[in-house]
Amino acid sequence: MTKKFPQIAEWDWSVPAQLNIGVACTDEQVQKGRGKQLAMIVEDDELGTSQYTYQQLADASSRFAAALLDLGIRPQDRILIRLPNALSYPTAFFGSMKMGAVAVPTSTLLAGSEVQYLANDSGARLLVTDKSMWADMAQDLSSCAQLDYVLLSGEGNMPTLASSGPQLLDMNELMQKTQPLTEFANSSSDDAAYLVYTSGTTGFPKGVLHAHRTLYGRLPASEYWFQFTQDEKERPDRILHSGKFNWTYVLGSALMDPLFQGKTVIVHEGVNDATLWPRLIKQHDCTIFIGVPTIYRQIIQKTAFSVEDVPSLRHCMSAGEHLSDEMLQAWKKRFGLEVYEAIGMSEISYYISQNKYHPIRPGSAGFPQPGHDVHLLDESLEEVGVEQEGMICLPESDPGLFIRYWNKEAETAEARHDGWFFTGDFARRDAEGYIWFLGRRDDIINTFGYRVSPHEVERVMKTHPAVANCVALGEDVGPEKTLVSLCVILFPDYVVGKNIDAPSLIEFGAKHLAKYKAPKIIHFMEDFPRTKNGKILRNQLVTMIGSAE
Repeated sequence: MTKKFPQIAEWDWSVPAQLNIGVACTDEQVQKGRGKQLAMIVEDDELGTSQYTYQQLADASSRFAAALLDLGIRPQDRILIRLPNALSYPTAFFGSMKMGAVAVPTSTLLAGSEVQYLANDSGARLLVTDKSMWADMAQDLSSCAQLDYVLLSGEGNMPTLASSGPQLLDMNELMQKTQPLTEFANSSSDDAAYLVYTSGTTGFPKGVLHAHRTLYGRLPASEYWFQFTQDEKERPDRILHSGKFNWTYVLGSALMDPLFQGKTVIVHEGVNDATLWPRLIKQHDCTIFIGVPTIYRQIIQKTAFSVEDVPSLRHCMSAGEHLSDEMLQAWKKRFGLEVYEAIGMSEISYYISQNKYHPIRPGSAGFPQPGHDVHLLDESLEEVGVEQEGMICLPESDPGLFIRYWNKEAETAEARHDGWFFTGDFARRDAEGYIWFLGRRDDIINTFGYRVSPHEVERVMKTHPAVANCVALGEDVGPEKTLVSLCVILFPDYVVGKNIDAPSLIEFGAKHLAKYKAPKIIHFMEDFPRTKNGKILRNQLVTMIGSAE
């Protein structure tokens, strides 16, 4: 790989000793002459269009930071953020870090009891949320002893709460009477900056603590996945993102990464359909579109938009799950563009991706981004050979790597030791350096002595014209007997028993996959169980199938 593509073989991190994400993404952009440039545009179904220049974002986040200090919030205190896609989100996220606090993003889809758990587990002293959301959380959060304040943003009147609970304050009023902070936290690049929660092994969310240095750990993605325009003479890239800020993927790709590079981000709040995203691309002359496979599928299947409708668009990105070969080809035929995929995790974000220097190979995750020294190791911590299965591991020195799991010393020690971070994900590397993702150890299917990657089975089965989405699982059908089964969601034009059935899909699999990989059992479904962020819950699917037998 290094001989063929020397330009992406190495990366000079040059992480500064002092670094603050909040300052780097706001005030430092103003200092670079971008004060009048648009930083963010929010299209809200109810409130219309709102926007911030970099100067306005710097001012708002500095006022928020000063307000926190006035309330007695101190560096390293946790600030829980539960907001929709709105200008208040970057205000709170960056503002918290600018005064040295730790931002804790959470999903607006969480129930009140779930927010209560995060508030207690993180030890948050302050919650920022929208006025319209408070009623659903008030009762659950009234008993959080350490939660001193709730800042409510948005329009409308202030609600009330019994005096025993946290003090409610109007965020907008508080900021209006507060002067912007001028002396920011002198943060070390290794200081804690933000805390994200991911699915835990015990059934409870697990906190993943990140340092300010992670901003530099994400820089390779800016060039080799985002492919941002570097020419200062050209108009900065405009990035339309289809996700919500609370998701780790979006937190980086729609907030930290583009704003650190001085770009303009467009997001949406409200109900969306397949036509929304092409319309917004055209309306705002977006150059980059970032979505998930479901969005790309909907645009292809439910709209007639094509390259002529989005002339400004030059680059497309996806993550979350794999895009089928058929969908990649359909998108390229319709829009004349590749869709570059990446894989990552909450602990290190996206670190393997496809890029313009290597032809896309459907099914492959691409290459490690420069600087991310990805190794595939066996149980003896030895590098596996070409085409052999190994766990994806990275050196603990990687600046993009998390600090630790919150309040989980044992899990941290299990994931970080001997100089490595053990992702728990397995992959193989081919002779040309392409990474082929196999999945978590628990996901890999063991059938008749063979180890089968569910992602490989899914990639092939998604090429069937009837299959809109599918999940491959190992289904126990007897003592020490496991078969490959496939849970299938059909396209609307297909009806079981009319123009599609299980035998035809089994026949298709047998024709296009090795005998031991081909699905032997088919389960038709309307939808899959998912997390709040839309990630498929494979283990729950296994349980559902077992209980249905």
